[in-house]
Amino acid sequence: MSKLANKVAIITGASKGIGASIAKHFAEEGAKVVVNYASSEAAANKVVKSITDNGGTAISIKADVSKREEVTRLFEQAKEVFGPLDILVNNAAYQGYTPLEQITDESFHKHFNVNVLGALHTIQKSTELFGDRGGNIINISSGSSKTPLPQASLYSATKAALDAVTISMSKELGSKNIRVNSILPGATETEGATAAGVTTGSAYETQFIANTPLGRRGQPEDIAKVAVFLASDDAAWITGEQIGVSGGMYGF
Repeated sequence: MSKLANKVAIITGASKGIGASIAKHFAEEGAKVVVNYASSEAAANKVVKSITDNGGTAISIKADVSKREEVTRLFEQAKEVFGPLDILVNNAAYQGYTPLEQITDESFHKHFNVNVLGALHTIQKSTELFGDRGGNIINISSGSSKTPLPQASLYSATKAALDAVTISMSKELGSKNIRVNSILPGATETEGATAAGVTTGSAYETQFIANTPLGRRGQPEDIAKVAVFLASDDAAWITGEQIGVSGGMYGF
């Protein structure tokens, strides 16, 4: 039997990378999936087509999670189509590598508004759609929340904050049967990582692989498979946890 049969899931930032892989894996396990995106409608629709061509159910909805009114619209539209929510995956993120001297107020707020405030926006709305049945929240953090990298102080700080949100919310929402967990990926081959300079053959990639006991960069499906587990009843006794998926790179 499918692990997520008839569950309704919203995945933010799901037009590419880890989010897209999670959306596809959820759909393969029977979930009805909302593919959220902020800018690339074509990429989001490509993910939806991949799901529906494979017999799954999915729609795409545009919303910038840093803006409360857009998050409200995202959840209202999702409810109109699929009904009550079961799973929220906070994957939308801004990732930048910025030397100290180049940090600005704008870059600070861009990181925190998407990576932290955005997650708080969606968590607030999800609790309204979960209702009395409870629900499941998965925050996509990063191993750099525990082991920050040079020039990634802003990104690492937002992910550390997201881990704190995970722990706090697991305690606050547990009585409502809402589970909250974080996944902390290691060096994963995504469009975002490439845009941040972690390209094939780069010094960053070489360093990451050298420090990873399993000897490779992660792939989006490595993360998606753990997300399926956490979203399923197999993880019914797991909440408030930070699960590293890094090929042993971080070892926390």
